[in-house]
Amino acid sequence: MSMNYQQALDYIYSFVDYETQARPRDAAYYDLRRVDELLEKVGNPHLKAKTVHLAGTKGKGSTAAMITSALMDAGYSTGLFTSPHLLTYNERIRVNDELISNEDMIMLTEKLQPIITDINERATYGKLTTFEIMTAMGFMYFEMKHVDFQVVEVGLGGRLDATNVVRPEVTVLTTIGYDHMEVLGDTLSLIAGEKAGIMKPGVTAVASQQLPDPDKVFEDRAAELGIPLIKVGRDVLWESTSFSDMNQMFRVKGRHCEYNLTIPLVGEHQLINAATAVAALEVLQDKGYRITSEHIVHGLANVKWPGRLQILQRKPLLVVDGAHTIDSARRARESLTRYFTFDKAILIIGSSMDKDITGMVNELAPIFDKVIVTRSDHPRAMASDRIIAEFHKKGVEGAAAKNVAEALPLALSMAGENDMIVATGSLFIVAKVLEEAQKRGIIR
Repeated sequence: MSMNYQQALDYIYSFVDYETQARPRDAAYYDLRRVDELLEKVGNPHLKAKTVHLAGTKGKGSTAAMITSALMDAGYSTGLFTSPHLLTYNERIRVNDELISNEDMIMLTEKLQPIITDINERATYGKLTTFEIMTAMGFMYFEMKHVDFQVVEVGLGGRLDATNVVRPEVTVLTTIGYDHMEVLGDTLSLIAGEKAGIMKPGVTAVASQQLPDPDKVFEDRAAELGIPLIKVGRDVLWESTSFSDMNQMFRVKGRHCEYNLTIPLVGEHQLINAATAVAALEVLQDKGYRITSEHIVHGLANVKWPGRLQILQRKPLLVVDGAHTIDSARRARESLTRYFTFDKAILIIGSSMDKDITGMVNELAPIFDKVIVTRSDHPRAMASDRIIAEFHKKGVEGAAAKNVAEALPLALSMAGENDMIVATGSLFIVAKVLEEAQKRGIIR
């Protein structure tokens, strides 16, 4: 009997899922040979399309979305594989901006099931995980849809990530910061070393603007592999020209030409992401792909990437942002004060247990008058009292709400029409706020 969609999801989630469970540090848990075995049994779909492979701590998703949008504008059928999702699992696998359908997810799950059972029973290289299965499903779907390009975002790290089986046209290293330190290491050099694992002999790498330590790691790895490393901030430059709270106008001086660009995303970090996307697209131009400067301009102007400094309503201003590290919390604070005007600011926040909440609170506390601490139903959600205590140390009073369904109306009741409500701390919190906003008719 055929599965339904929920049964297919339950099956995928029944395996070890490092997004919701503690992640082991030991490399033995991330053995790419079992991913190779799975992909071989379904005809190596990952080798069928041209690949852009991205790793990094911040900006992977936005940069991947920009590259995808430009490739689509150039007439290439393009698959996009990202994680995590906001509202539905299907968001992780999309072709030309269309999410994989429930029916196709069911069909691919049923096709994979006997192969997974066989591999996991033998467990020669350990058992397949949820993410590894989802990665195979993404590649199978892209093959089924005959995509020209697949833009693939690493799930965790790079070197041992399930996606690191591709043969890319270009590899992209976005901004490196502190995240997933329990697996990747507790210095920026160690984290960058894991991300540099996607760099390959014969494949040009593009690196976003980096702090000195990650920069050196990428330089050294490129020299070791004998490959070109194109760096934003050295080879590709950008400057902001103007902005509103909905979009940004800026110039990017690429290696081939100068672009006057507009993106419907705010925050200075998005300008760096856009320059990184341009650098990667120019590498594809070098390789003979028919991508013009017009395709790049139009593609970036039409990019969609929700949940990042996204305005849901105006009076009061309601903004969601997926910041979940110290760096991204700092960028969120800088962007909120630069791009938005407001009287009083109210924060809705929840976080995961493995995040540096003290550091995040230090960044966010200065601009908020009130804080509502809540939690998603994610198994690794941090206890609210711990977050409230951190804000209390900074002189910001916090209230607890048992979930977002309680937190959002509470925040709305506190806010005057010239005030701002911001929901942040994790993509899981953002997703729940988007769900609640839909239920309340705030967004459609």
